[in-house]
Amino acid sequence: MNAYYVAILQGSVLTVGVSLCALLVAIVLGLLGAAAKLSGRPVLASIAAVYTTVIRGVPDLVVMLLVFYGGTIGLNHLLELAGSKATIDINPFAAGVLTIGFIYGAYMTETFRGAILSIPKGQMEAALAFGMGPVQAFLRITTPQMVRYALPGFTNNWLVLIKSTALVSLIGLKEMTYLSKQASAATRSPFAFFLFTAALFLIYTTISLYALRKLNARYSLGAKRGEL
Repeated sequence: MNAYYVAILQGSVLTVGVSLCALLVAIVLGLLGAAAKLSGRPVLASIAAVYTTVIRGVPDLVVMLLVFYGGTIGLNHLLELAGSKATIDINPFAAGVLTIGFIYGAYMTETFRGAILSIPKGQMEAALAFGMGPVQAFLRITTPQMVRYALPGFTNNWLVLIKSTALVSLIGLKEMTYLSKQASAATRSPFAFFLFTAALFLIYTTISLYALRKLNARYSLGAKRGEL
């Protein structure tokens, strides 16, 4: 049975990889979505609104299966229409990363939008008046404050994202949840292996929470207690 535990530990590395890559996708989509909603352009704001509304209203599992199975069928159908006999199989790792990132990009959009709206508009206006360009003002004035306001929501989204990586086991990615199911089926001892997997998830989330609290403390220096 020790070999199963070692395999699950090895699978946990893949789980970490999926979650970190998905987080990067979610951050990029979240920033783009927040920028679209705050752009003042009706078309961009409407696209972002549809994105966040639909994604937050559809179960993660349904989106995962649609991307993995529906995406494969759709791409192969397009190739067939183009006269090609080639077929495409979507990689489970890529499908998991893109799907989870796409889902949590919608939540990050609202987190970043709310954080930016919490910053007084006068600060950006003052930066522009002092001769800063829009990009420079955003990076030096808006971003540090946005991070402080966004961190509580960001932390919650990240912790839920980590747990959502268990869904990729359903599309055949051999991360620790998938390996736990295999070990349970082989040994008929599901409690031990799933408890071990739950403990690994708990360790991962605890380390993440500790790091994000340290980051929050750093960005909250000089802020009034009532603003945290």
